[in-house]
Amino acid sequence: MADIRKILVIKLRAIGDVVLSTAVLPSLKKFYRDAKIHFMVESSGKEVLENNPYLDRIVVLPLKEWGKLSAVKAWLSGFRFLKTIRKEKYDLVFDLFGNPRSAFITWITGAPLRVGFSFRGRKYAYNKRVMPRGGEVHEVEFNLDALRALNVPIVDFSPIFPLLKQEIDFIDKWIKENGLEKSFLVGLNPWGSWQAKRWGLEKFAALADKLVETYQAKVVVLWGPGEYRHAEKVKALAHYPVLIAPQTSLKQLGALLFRCQLVVANDSGPMHISAAVGTKTVGIFGPTQWQLQGPYGRGHGVAYKKGLTCLGCNRLSCEKMTCMKDLSVDEVMEVIKQVVGKDFSQKRKQLVLREE
Repeated sequence: MADIRKILVIKLRAIGDVVLSTAVLPSLKKFYRDAKIHFMVESSGKEVLENNPYLDRIVVLPLKEWGKLSAVKAWLSGFRFLKTIRKEKYDLVFDLFGNPRSAFITWITGAPLRVGFSFRGRKYAYNKRVMPRGGEVHEVEFNLDALRALNVPIVDFSPIFPLLKQEIDFIDKWIKENGLEKSFLVGLNPWGSWQAKRWGLEKFAALADKLVETYQAKVVVLWGPGEYRHAEKVKALAHYPVLIAPQTSLKQLGALLFRCQLVVANDSGPMHISAAVGTKTVGIFGPTQWQLQGPYGRGHGVAYKKGLTCLGCNRLSCEKMTCMKDLSVDEVMEVIKQVVGKDFSQKRKQLVLREE
């Protein structure tokens, strides 16, 4: 322990995966209390890590920026980046991403202790190899296995999505302007990165109607870059008034999810952020396996079409889309009722906020 002064954690993408990987940080900091902890991520995941109290530095791998350069300039930029990383002289590196690029970066650091998963073609990069259990345990547990390999005690299993007070204030102002202070506020996230993971927009609209009828809920449709038109369609299809979320940063979206009493979402980054900030979350699943990638923690739920042999196929697209098309609004509502229970009054969840 005395020799570990600087640690690098690598999880390059995507937003939800980066959120889930933050569960390793409290245990790392407690065990290596005098060490500096850096975290490497692509630019799309940087905001997830901002203001994390367990991190000393966020290292951005600028692949998107390199893609705009000529081949020669991109190569030179990559070489300089790797040279800089090697100069950091990390004592310990955890590769939680495990693709060829992250394995190479892990190896190039020259760290005396390099921990990674024993995937074919990548084992060379590590001198402490972990047997992957990606098909057996939730992704949070998969990440924590890297710590267990070094006998690091796990003191906290919770992913972390830190918020600043100013981000909460931004959302509270929007809530007040829309007269939602005493409402049972439900967030719907109807989109997702994979075509096969998307429950129909018309079903989300019908679900919004059910939520209004059952809980007198105020429903807000969430959206991210390039998704506003989908939120508009849900609003247009719903028979009761539905709000569209304001334009937000990722952290402000997290604050809105925090202020919701319930979030229903396709398997996506916002689903994992919602669970991380402590909001009751129902994830809708089909091609991905809810046991491995569902909202993590107690009090959440998952909706999926039971009895299908193709569930968890991990296909990015599907012509039949049976798992999504056959999953009814009533089936999702049954899961929501189990999660919400009898108490659906307005509550303010407790969250440690950081001042800027």
